[in-house]
Amino acid sequence: MSKDRNIPVLMADERDEPGVALQTRPKTKRPPMYKVLLLNDDFTPMEFVVMVLERFFGMNHAQAFELMLMVHKKGLAVVGVFSYEIAETKVTQVMELARQHQHPLQCTMEKE
Repeated sequence: MSKDRNIPVLMADERDEPGVALQTRPKTKRPPMYKVLLLNDDFTPMEFVVMVLERFFGMNHAQAFELMLMVHKKGLAVVGVFSYEIAETKVTQVMELARQHQHPLQCTMEKE
C-alpha cells in the first residue's frame, strides 16, 4: 500500500514490469426522490394554480395551464420529482403563498 494516499498498489512481477496502482471507489447510492403533488379544491382560482406552477416549477404558461387542468379533472397531479430537500422547499413555498392569498390549495410530497 502506498503510504501517501492509502491507495493499494500491485507490485511488479519478476520481470521488473511497472506496478499498477488501483483505487477502488465506494459505491454510492442515489438519494431517494420525492414526488410533489398538487391537489384540487373547489375554491382556489385556476389562474392562481397556473401562476404557482410557473413560479415554483419553471413551467411555461401552456405547460402550467395543461397541468392545472389535469389537477382540476383528476383531483391531483405530480408537478415534479426532486430530492427530499428540494421537494420539501417547494411544498413549503406553495403552501405559504396559498395561505398569503387565503386559498386552500394543498401541496404534498411522497417518496417516489
